[in-house]
Amino acid sequence: MNTLLRDTRWVTALALVTLLFTAGVAQAANTAVEAEPRAKKKGWMERHEAMNARVKQGNVDLLFIGDSITHGWEGKGKETWDKFYSERNAVNLGIGGDRTQHVLWRLQNGNIEGISPKLAVVMIGTNNHKANSAEEISEGITAILRVLRNELPETRVLLLGIFPRADKPAEISEKLKKANSLIADLAADPMVRYLDIGTAFLDDAGNLPKTIMPDLLHPNEEGYKIWAEVIEPHVSELMSK
Repeated sequence: MNTLLRDTRWVTALALVTLLFTAGVAQAANTAVEAEPRAKKKGWMERHEAMNARVKQGNVDLLFIGDSITHGWEGKGKETWDKFYSERNAVNLGIGGDRTQHVLWRLQNGNIEGISPKLAVVMIGTNNHKANSAEEISEGITAILRVLRNELPETRVLLLGIFPRADKPAEISEKLKKANSLIADLAADPMVRYLDIGTAFLDDAGNLPKTIMPDLLHPNEEGYKIWAEVIEPHVSELMSK
């Protein structure tokens, strides 16, 4: 065989292998599904360990799992939490700033160990908006539900669509809406119910008012009241099954 021809074929084959390998790496590099802690974030590990200590006490019938919006039940949402959830043995597993990968790590490292709640309410993904596509965000949420279903097989899941936000450009909202449309399919599992309550926060013109979310992301007292009231029929039903 002509040496030049052989060398050309070798270079072509090598280039093809390199291309396939690169494509495979790119496809696998979805940070939304790569469980990791935020150990360098001040106070993060302490809150994680405090939540672990709480679940070790047992007597957990209801979980709320998420980021700062869920964490806020202990702030702006406290009065509503006390009204709706304090007598339901509810535990708040929300940490501000968390993305799907951080929730994954927490669930794999003590947050749900040794318990079997009646219901887990999950709302996560908005903080992935910058680093991940809608498809990747949905994969991260899917991974979270997979852990919950594997580790808590008797626990029902109320999966909430990512709440609307108006503090970012419109394309971010569209990305999150697309992610919501993808995770809706997770309700094919009879133990999972999907519910998008985003419109409950909007005004008659379809806008997100600052009277509900002052920073156009986090609910205030009225926002948490709306949240609890809208999901209450579902929480009551699912916890009674």
